Amino acid sequence: MLDYEFIKKIMFNFEPETAHNIAECGLRALPYCKPLNDCMAKRNFVSDSILRQNIFGKTFYNPIGLGAGFDKNATMVQSMKAMGFGHTEIGTMTPRAQSGNAKPRLFRYPEIESIQNAMGFNNKGSYAVMQNLQKIFPYDIVVGASIGKNKNTPDKEALNDYKDLINVFKDIADYLVVNISSPNTPNLRDLQNEEFIKDVFSMAKEITQTPILLKIAPDMSDEVAIELCNTAIKYGADGIIATNTTQDYSLISNAQNFGGISGKVLSEKSYSLFKAIGKELHDKTTLISVGGISDAKDAYRRIKAGASLVQILSGFIFKGPSMCKNINEDLIQLLKDDGYQNISEAIGADFKTN
Repeated sequence: MLDYEFIKKIMFNFEPETAHNIAECGLRALPYCKPLNDCMAKRNFVSDSILRQNIFGKTFYNPIGLGAGFDKNATMVQSMKAMGFGHTEIGTMTPRAQSGNAKPRLFRYPEIESIQNAMGFNNKGSYAVMQNLQKIFPYDIVVGASIGKNKNTPDKEALNDYKDLINVFKDIADYLVVNISSPNTPNLRDLQNEEFIKDVFSMAKEITQTPILLKIAPDMSDEVAIELCNTAIKYGADGIIATNTTQDYSLISNAQNFGGISGKVLSEKSYSLFKAIGKELHDKTTLISVGGISDAKDAYRRIKAGASLVQILSGFIFKGPSMCKNINEDLIQLLKDDGYQNISEAIGADFKTN
């Protein structure tokens, strides 16, 4: 089996979006080569009772998931177990297909294992993605669906977009994510306000019992983030995902002046906000941490700060499918070293009194 470092050297000769498209072709084809797919799943997928959790009424065999933004059209779901993931989040999907922002819109910084993107919710539209999911249902790992408004939908009509999306995906996704935190759709982050959050979750709970979460940006104060999260929970949110990409361009010396930054440089900023949210909410709702996670040590501190699950994306690009395996195996040892029988005992440990 080819070493990922060798593959990466070839792939990084291509423009980032072209490289992603090549990777997508390979991952779409992988399930059709069952011996290879099964071999990779056996090699990379870690399933141990110490990591297993029941969340949203679904079994998560390990806590490491693929964050939204990699598989925008649900074309790679069947390969994610072979990559080692315990869950995957598709999207972000919009009601109508859209091409996204002008190219170039994806930039990699290999020396600091970070990515900057200004994709703009490029996807084939909710109906096409729903059809892709129907072809592969039921899934062998948990599948979440990240949803967002179309670029040309005015903010005052945004609620209708989310309503349409919830109706499309409520019976085909294991959970839904309201994405109002991407920096790449004009004015989208303006919807990170109490009134819209109240409206969207109240509406969602009238439509479906499928778990629905709020994903927030890292570029706000702890106090504002906690207030918005509390509002979401009050009106029916089943969890919080923190955080999306950042617009703090000071994190990279030669950053573009647009789009959102992810990867290692986001780790401390994302963790800081997540820990504040975790302190307030770890025992009140399900929390998922994402943002710059690249090893088990970082994943474990997110768990102890209140995360039931963690997600990676940029790290997967730089480290490949062995990343999930390594994080999960190291997590098992960290949990055992601290005397835990199950990962659930470690969730929010930083805030628990003896």
